[in-house]
Amino acid sequence: TPKMVLHDLLLSLSSNLASGARSLSQSAASALASSGVLDGEPGRLAGIAAGLQDQARGLASNRFVQVGVGSYLAYSAYCLLFQPLKHVRRNPEVGYITEERQSSLERAMDVRRRRQTGDLPPVYPNGWFCIMPAHELPAKGVKQAHVLGLDIAVFRTESGKVGAVGAYCPHLGANLAAGGTVEGESIKCPFHGWEYNCEGTCTRIPYAKEPTKIPADARVTKYTVLEINDQILLWHDAEGREPTWMPPELPHVQGKRWSFRGKTQHFINAHIQEVPENAADVAHLNYLHGPVLLNGTDLRYTDSRFRFVRHEWDASWAPEKEPGREHLSVLHLTHRITVLGVRLPIMDFHVTATQVGPGLVYLTWVSPFGEGVFIQSLTPQEPLLQELSHCIYADWKVPTFVSKFYLFGEALQVERDVMVWNNKMYRSKPMLVAEDSLIAQHRRWYKQFYSEHSPRLEDLNRGSLEW
Repeated sequence: TPKMVLHDLLLSLSSNLASGARSLSQSAASALASSGVLDGEPGRLAGIAAGLQDQARGLASNRFVQVGVGSYLAYSAYCLLFQPLKHVRRNPEVGYITEERQSSLERAMDVRRRRQTGDLPPVYPNGWFCIMPAHELPAKGVKQAHVLGLDIAVFRTESGKVGAVGAYCPHLGANLAAGGTVEGESIKCPFHGWEYNCEGTCTRIPYAKEPTKIPADARVTKYTVLEINDQILLWHDAEGREPTWMPPELPHVQGKRWSFRGKTQHFINAHIQEVPENAADVAHLNYLHGPVLLNGTDLRYTDSRFRFVRHEWDASWAPEKEPGREHLSVLHLTHRITVLGVRLPIMDFHVTATQVGPGLVYLTWVSPFGEGVFIQSLTPQEPLLQELSHCIYADWKVPTFVSKFYLFGEALQVERDVMVWNNKMYRSKPMLVAEDSLIAQHRRWYKQFYSEHSPRLEDLNRGSLEW
């Protein structure tokens, strides 16, 4: 019976725990004997050794242990071969060099407080920004997003439509995303049940005696959203204009011919423009990203070992000039690995990275194993705090563990950049040489995403206390 099975299981576990305790005490006795503390008792020590061997045999033959170890190995293999990768690095976890007796969190706060920011461009450019991957928002799901300094409630209605509205109910200020639910085509406030549709209009007050007389001002801010390429995007424009351009569709992702294989997430203390500018800074690739990944991401040690193995990069960047495509730029990138100067063809990686406005990059890649794409999203949470995510999608021919290897390698390379971004200041007038000309060209191209009322850091800080 189930009761007997449970009894036997607990009995076995108790026996194993007791055996482990005995083995530990016997091991301690052996250590004492070897140090001379228990001289004169060789017979007892031999008995202890024999007992340890018997315990080891018993543990190895225990059916519960065999099943447990086998299940763990099978689950680990399943995760490696079939489950998507999820790699999240919070802000203090990467990109800082701590001082003695200082935590990474303390160091991150010190850098944010003391670093010279430089003469910054506006902090929120105009364009589409990713809120979350679309597959993370199920039917009738509600999520909270912090984007561009705003708290937003994102929800999916019963019909599948995505809505994004200001998080705080105008009634008494409850957060719609903190306990709110979806009813039909509206989101319901968790405090009193007021309901708001995707346009932000209050459609129902459940306890009102005259339901038709809803106050005209009973509404929350509505944000323009777009679901495309398995991403939920939010439009921001400082002038309040409707979208002036649309991101291109990725047919293999939109048509689900390429499947989702994993996501990485990093948080960066820097101005948003620093990140996409990397595409035009081709000179940094072979210096910062040349040392083999086995050396890690701490830039003090990345070139300290295994110098006979190198990542090699060839890159070129240019903006699109065709009318209607001025918001796009393209980076062509080829990656190789060499060992003692000999190229390993199986590690070749060819990327066409299309920058889509200020916050999206579609990195379509081709490798010996097949094809796929990284969708990079860069979303400002606060003026100098960016969320950088990479989602990977791949053709069915690419083994899951291979695509996860690509994504994890990408994450480690990004973390080398994060150490630079987290600690640098922005130079509005940098000292460039002729080989850096693409950086100046990129800055001219990127200016199109700022407008007259794009907020600057000093505008947002005006009236606040800065410690």
